[in-house]
Amino acid sequence: MPLFGRDNELKDLSALVDGPGDLSGILIEGEPGIGKSALVEETVAAAAVAGVRVLRTAGIDAEHGFAYAGLQRLLYPLRREFDALPARQFEALSNALGMSDTTAEPSPHLVGLAALTLVADTAAERPLLIVAEDVHWFDPASAEVLAFVARRIDSEPVAVLATVRGGTNSSLRDAGLTAMRLSPLPDDDASALLDSTAPELPAPVRLRVLAEAHGNPLALTELPTAVADLAEPPPTLPLTERLERAFSARGAALPERTRWALLVAALDDSDSITETLTAAGILLGSEAGTEILAPAVAARLIDIGSGTVTFRHPLVRSAIAAAATAEERRRAHLALADLLSEAPDRQVWHRAAGTAGADEEVAGALEDAAERSRHHGGAIAALERAAALSATPGRRADRLLRAAELAVESGRRDTTERLVDAARTLPLTTEQEATATWLLSGFEDGMRESPSRIGELALLAASVATDGFPDAALRILWGAAARCFWSEPGPDTRRAVLAVADTFGIPDGDPRKLAIDSIVAPFERGEQVLGHLRALAATTGRDTEVDHFLSSAAYQVGAFDLAAHFAGAAAPGFRSAGQLGLLTRALAIQAWSLARLGDLAAAAPIAAEAAAFALETGQPFMHASVTAVQAEIAALRGDYTQAAALTADAERTGLAAGARPVLATVQLTRGLIALGEGRFDDAFTDLARIHDPRDPSHSPALRACFLTELAEAAVRAGQTDAVAELLRGLEPVAASTPSPALHIGMRYARAVLAGDAAADLFATALKADLTGWPAERGRLHLAYGEWLRRQRRVVESRTHLRTAREIFDALGFAAWSERARLELRSAGESSPNRDPDAREQLTPHELSIAQLAAQGLTNREIGQRLYLSHRTVSTHLHRIFPKLGISSRGDLAALLPAANETAG
Repeated sequence: MPLFGRDNELKDLSALVDGPGDLSGILIEGEPGIGKSALVEETVAAAAVAGVRVLRTAGIDAEHGFAYAGLQRLLYPLRREFDALPARQFEALSNALGMSDTTAEPSPHLVGLAALTLVADTAAERPLLIVAEDVHWFDPASAEVLAFVARRIDSEPVAVLATVRGGTNSSLRDAGLTAMRLSPLPDDDASALLDSTAPELPAPVRLRVLAEAHGNPLALTELPTAVADLAEPPPTLPLTERLERAFSARGAALPERTRWALLVAALDDSDSITETLTAAGILLGSEAGTEILAPAVAARLIDIGSGTVTFRHPLVRSAIAAAATAEERRRAHLALADLLSEAPDRQVWHRAAGTAGADEEVAGALEDAAERSRHHGGAIAALERAAALSATPGRRADRLLRAAELAVESGRRDTTERLVDAARTLPLTTEQEATATWLLSGFEDGMRESPSRIGELALLAASVATDGFPDAALRILWGAAARCFWSEPGPDTRRAVLAVADTFGIPDGDPRKLAIDSIVAPFERGEQVLGHLRALAATTGRDTEVDHFLSSAAYQVGAFDLAAHFAGAAAPGFRSAGQLGLLTRALAIQAWSLARLGDLAAAAPIAAEAAAFALETGQPFMHASVTAVQAEIAALRGDYTQAAALTADAERTGLAAGARPVLATVQLTRGLIALGEGRFDDAFTDLARIHDPRDPSHSPALRACFLTELAEAAVRAGQTDAVAELLRGLEPVAASTPSPALHIGMRYARAVLAGDAAADLFATALKADLTGWPAERGRLHLAYGEWLRRQRRVVESRTHLRTAREIFDALGFAAWSERARLELRSAGESSPNRDPDAREQLTPHELSIAQLAAQGLTNREIGQRLYLSHRTVSTHLHRIFPKLGISSRGDLAALLPAANETAG
C-alpha cells in the first residue's frame, strides 16, 4: 500500500540510504500510529535495493529492566565477528550481552566502543543502516550505547534510523541525529488513505472516522471496523486511548483460550511462540498449540513468524494487557515464571509482577538480580521493585537508598531525588539519613546549594563518624571539601571542615586526606601536602583513583607540574575502564595545568577532548571549566576573537552557578587578551578582580596563581602602588607555603616592581628551579631583557630577549613572541620570522590523533584511546597529511615531537 502524505519524508530517508555517512542518521518522532513504522519499512526496503546491509532492533516495554537487551538484538547477527575485537572491547561486549561468566559491570562507554568498532568493520565491507524502533522503551544501557555510536559515525558508511514516541525522553535526541517530526496527515491525504482501506464505508461513518482519527494513519486504518460498534467516546479521550479501546474490544471478542494466550504474549518479555504456548498451557491446564492463536491472527492483532509471535503495533500489546484484570495478569506472570528456571533474572521479574503484597524472598531475589545486572539502569529498577516488596521499612529504605546511589553514579538526578524522597517517607537510621543527605548533594559538587550547606555537611560527617560509619562520613566530608573549591564559605567554615577531617584518624599521607586538606586549606596545609606529593611522584600508575586524588591535591596547592604528572597518570586508567565521567575531570586538571605551564600544544587537544566528554557525560560545570582553559590557550596564541567568544561561553555557566574557579580563569583570560592588545588599564582591572573577596571570580587558591600577569599589567598601567600593597598582603601566605605557582609569581613581581634595584631580584628569580615551567622562564627572560635595555645595558639585554623569543616561539605565545622581537629590534638585533609550528595547523581533535600516530600507535590503538572507530582515525589522518605537507604517518614523528620535549 502506498504511503499517503509522506513524500518529503520519503525523500529524506531515501537520501539517508543512498549515502550512509553523509548524514549520521534520522530520528523519527511522533505519536502512536502516526506512521513511524511504515516509514521504517519503506526505508528498509529501499536499503535492500541499494545493497545496504540492515541491522535492526526495537525497544520493548517489558524488557526495559534488562540491561543491553536492545543491543543484543542489534548485534546478534554479528556475533561471529566478536572474536576480531580488541581484548578489552571483546570482554566488555561479551559480558554486556551475557556471553561470558564475568559478573563485573562493564563500562557502557567501553561497550559502546566495541559496538562502534564492530559496526565500522562491518560497514567496511558494505554500507550499513542501523534501525532502532521505539527507542523510548529501550533499556537505559542499550540507549546509552546507541547514542554513543550515533555520535561517532560521521566518518563511517553507517547511518542510524530510529523512532521515538513524541513527548518521551531518549538519549538519542542529543546524539546528533536529524529530527523528523511527523504531523497528522492533511485532510486530502487522510481522505485518500481512508478510501483506500475502507472504500465501502457509509458516508456518515466515514465522516465520523475522519473526525475521530485527526489525520492519524493507524486510526484511519483500524477505526473503520470498530467505530460503528463503539459508543460515542468522550471528546476528551486521547486518540491513543481510543485506539486501545478498539484493539481491546477486538480482543474481547476472541475465544477464551485465545485471550489467555494473547495475554501471556503481551506480558512476555520475549517474542518466543514456544514460551507463549507453554505458559498458556500451564494456565489452561492442557497443552496449547499454534491453532489457539489463529483467531488473533485473523483479527489482525498479531503475526506469527518462524518461532515468533509479534503484535502488529505496540498499542495492541498495551491494550491487551490493560484490558485484563489484575488477577489475570498476576496468573499470567506466574505461569511465565514457572517455565523460566533457566533464566533467573527474567524469572524473578515475572515472579515480582505476580506477587501481591510484601514478599521478602522475591525481594531478595530481585536484590541478587541487581547485583548481577550489567548496567546500573537495570539494577536500579530491580532494587526499586525489591523495595516495594520488602517486609520491613528498614529493608525498604536500604534498597531505595542503594538504588539512589546507583542513580548518582549514573548521573540521573531526577531518579535520585525521587528515590531519596521515597526513602524519607520511612523512619531512617542515622546512617540512612546521612546517606540520603550525601546522595542529594552528589551532583555538580553541590554548586547550586548555599555555602552554608558546607558547615552542615561537616557536622553531619562528624556525627556519622561518631556513630561508627567512617566510610559514609568520609564521603560526606569529601562532598563538603569539594564545595570549598567551587564556592567560598569563609575561613570559619573551612576551619570547621578541616577540624572534622583531623578527627577521622586518617594518616596525613592518605591520598583522600591530602585532597581534602589541599582544597580546604591550600596554604595552611600546603607544605605538608607538597612534601607527600613529591614523595609519591615516582609511584604513579599503580592506582588510578589514588593518582586522581593526588592530581587534585597538586592542582590546589599550585604545583601544576605535579598536577599534570598525576592527572596524566590517572587518565589512562579511567580511559581503559571506560569511566568517562572521571576521565573528564582528570583531563580537565591536566589541560588546566599544562596551559599554566605553557605547554599549549599538549593542553589544546586534551582540553578539546575533556570538553567533548563533559558534554557527553552531562557535566556542565566541568565543560565550563575546560572552555575557560580553551579560552586561555586561544589568548596566549594571540587568537583574541576566539578567546573572547569562549570566555563568554564559560562565563555564562560560571555566573549562573557562582563557580569561582571558572570565573577566575575567565578573568585571567580577559587580562591576557587586554595585555596582548595593549589595553593595560583593562588588564589590571580584570586581573585584580580575582583578588577582591567581594567579586564572584575571587578564588582563595587561584588568586595566588596569576601574579605574573597581574604584576606585568600593574607596571604597564602605572598601578605599582596598588599591586605592591596586594603583594604585602600575600607575604604571610608565601611564608606559610612552598607553593610553586605562588613563589614563582612573587619572585617575578618583586623584580618588575623594584625599579633600578631589580638586577639581583631578576637573577634570584632565574636561579630558581623552573624545570617544567617554560612559560614563566620565558616571561622572566623577557622582563629582565626589557629592564636591561632600559638601563642601557643593551648587549646584555640581547641574550635574555633572544632566549625569551626562542621560548615563546616554541610555545606558540604569539603576543609575547612579538614583544621579544620588538625589544630585540630596539636593541639592534633583527629576528627571523617565526615559522608556524606544525601543530598549530591542526584542530585540537586532529592534533590528538596526529600525536598518537607520531608515537607509533596504530589506527585501532588510537581509536581505543580516543573512543573512535579506527576507520574514523584513518579518515582524519588522510585530512591531516595534506595540511602538514606529508604523505605518510612515518613523517609525523619528526614534525610532532613528544609532549615532554617542549621548551623547558
